[in-house]
Amino acid sequence: MDTIKKVKLGSQGLVIPMGGLGCMGMTGIVGNDMYGPVNENEAISTIHRGLELGMNFLDTADLYGPLLNERLVGKGIKGNRDKYIVATKFGWEIDDNDQITWQINGKPEYVKKAIDRSLKNLGVDYVDLYYLHRVDPNTPIEETVGAMAELVKSGKVRYIGLSEASAETVRRAHNIHPITALQSEYSLFEREIETLGIFETLKELGIGFVSYSPIGRGFLSGEIKSPDDFSPTDTRRALPRFIGDAFYKNLELVEEINKMALEKGVTSTQLALAWLFSKGVVPIPGTKRRKYLEENIKASEIVLAQTEIERLESIVPLGSVTGGRYDDSGMAMVNL
Repeated sequence: MDTIKKVKLGSQGLVIPMGGLGCMGMTGIVGNDMYGPVNENEAISTIHRGLELGMNFLDTADLYGPLLNERLVGKGIKGNRDKYIVATKFGWEIDDNDQITWQINGKPEYVKKAIDRSLKNLGVDYVDLYYLHRVDPNTPIEETVGAMAELVKSGKVRYIGLSEASAETVRRAHNIHPITALQSEYSLFEREIETLGIFETLKELGIGFVSYSPIGRGFLSGEIKSPDDFSPTDTRRALPRFIGDAFYKNLELVEEINKMALEKGVTSTQLALAWLFSKGVVPIPGTKRRKYLEENIKASEIVLAQTEIERLESIVPLGSVTGGRYDDSGMAMVNL
């Protein structure tokens, strides 16, 4: 297998693989297994296999675990720090007892506290890309980004990014310090961002886009046939898109994508990723198994004809997915 190609993320100098490895599912959040049981040895082996295949762009956050995910990633990269590009996030407040308060904290003093904790957990001297995980509605973005800029000056962070931020917020942040990347949910199943002027703003400012949940939280894999396929602690059980009638309406869309994937001789996951690659964004599919990592990397070699792109977008047109991507409280945390 060839190694995955490299691309520029934004215009500040960061070069990464055209796809990354989302690490959240390797630990989950607050005791939830997220997307199924976790095997730490296999997860670390997946991180190592990613390096062999050129997918050395790792995405984690202090929220995941909390803190456990950064520690696991730290184990995975130990001894090879300079060969990995590590992105982590802060913003969901974690107190001195390592507990999540479920408040968003973008205050400058918390920015400094959070990075030092992340560096310790990762076992590194610097982070390649540091994201504000959610925008703090009670702290001007200029203050948060000003503090993040100081981390760049001090050498603790190389590049900075935002997550789930509006075009206006991105512009205000970029005025304080160059933003390298915006990370938001984007997939065939979640295309609202196309309607908000965000891509146009990113192009104008030279900012890259990283897509999380690129497989629609696993729905687009075609392997989920019933809500009963989720373990009792799987967080998807609480998401509107996966509940009751919404699940089965969305499953009909997935089945049409499955048919197209079968015709093309690829998996549904690969087809969903190929669509994202065709958009010039960087997807970070999450996996904790080498088998799926290799499948995801192969997707970067798939070329879709314009007619195929149009067919996919006609299967899942804007607004066709039933149910929100988060519940009301989760959506309240999204700055769009």
